[in-house]
Amino acid sequence: MFADLVLVRIKAAALNPADLAFQSGAPDSLVDSLFPVTPGWDLAGVIEQVGAGTTGFRPGDEVIGFVRDKAMHYGTYAEKISAEPRQLVRKPRNLSWAQAAGLPVAGLTAYQAIVHSLEVTAGNTVLVHGAAGGVGHLAVQIAVARGARLIGTGSEASQEFIASLGATPVRYGDELVEQVRKIAPGGVDAILDTAGRGSLATTPAIAALGARVASITQSAADYPGTIDVYLRRDSDDFTRLVELAEEGKLTVHVGRTFPLDQAAQAQQLLADGHARGKIILENRREV
Repeated sequence: MFADLVLVRIKAAALNPADLAFQSGAPDSLVDSLFPVTPGWDLAGVIEQVGAGTTGFRPGDEVIGFVRDKAMHYGTYAEKISAEPRQLVRKPRNLSWAQAAGLPVAGLTAYQAIVHSLEVTAGNTVLVHGAAGGVGHLAVQIAVARGARLIGTGSEASQEFIASLGATPVRYGDELVEQVRKIAPGGVDAILDTAGRGSLATTPAIAALGARVASITQSAADYPGTIDVYLRRDSDDFTRLVELAEEGKLTVHVGRTFPLDQAAQAQQLLADGHARGKIILENRREV
């Protein structure tokens, strides 16, 4: 192990849509891959060893991590991984291993979209498309914690779950605009699209004058004026996520867990697009 790395024994790892994209080869022109590639960027685990040149962590520390390198090679669908200390923060004390593993990528994406891209503040009315999904359900909670009023779109089956997050649920479909206008007659102040599939087509009918619009799935090229949300590693944002969790303002809904050796089945569930919250791989030798 290199002197500037730590070795993490992985307890759980989360799946993300990016895993499927890389598997399909879609980003090959943007990111190099060194085969064989192990997927996965999210982890929750325990520090097993620390390099001689590292600071901030000791063996036995419980951590979560967003472990992504410039090239795809070593990922978190594994029992152990070497990581840079800057890729890790302490595990929230009140989250299970599975919940904690689901926080890094989805949580950072949601936080940066709500706080930095949309600049949501107290009193804003915010609409989150795909409010029951991995990023969406975290974005709702982060916006609620900032004092915003939330509306969340989702399927009929997800309406109760969305309401439990603190948002007023509305159903996908032809009546979406009418439902939103009943809740916010003057339109919404900010819209976050985490669902894709043309969700932003309704924006002109539901947005207030000067509304901010951001998306993690659709670009400004398709919907002019939309802010493209790109995940970036930021230690302050990562630490704030942990604090929100420990304050009881943010939790991760785990829709399904799989043992590590069933990663293919877990990816198929993710590809089907019907999971609520996060899909997690567990190293059941450890959990």
